[in-house]
Amino acid sequence: MQRVPTVFCRNMAYLSQVRMTGERGSGAGKGGGGGGSIREAGGSFGKMEAAHEDQYFYNQQKEQLAKMREGLHDEISFHEEQIQRHQEAINRHKKRMSEMEGKQ
Repeated sequence: MQRVPTVFCRNMAYLSQVRMTGERGSGAGKGGGGGGSIREAGGSFGKMEAAHEDQYFYNQQKEQLAKMREGLHDEISFHEEQIQRHQEAINRHKKRMSEMEGKQ
């Protein structure tokens, strides 16, 4: 199961990048680094690259959430099976106790 904090860190990096530049992909911004030659050039290629990057991280986050849901579903199933086993054990012990009380 993948850790959620990495997604949070990436999103925070994205938010800080948005604050540093005017519009994503519009060229080198005030934040220091340019983000690569395509980004530094700005224009439609820079915007397209920013859109591809956003889509990539969106897809990664979506995949991580799906894995997390699947893991939680598996855990719920496991615990429900455990509850059933424990309930059966309780019933067996109660039956033995009532049989013991009946013999006395």
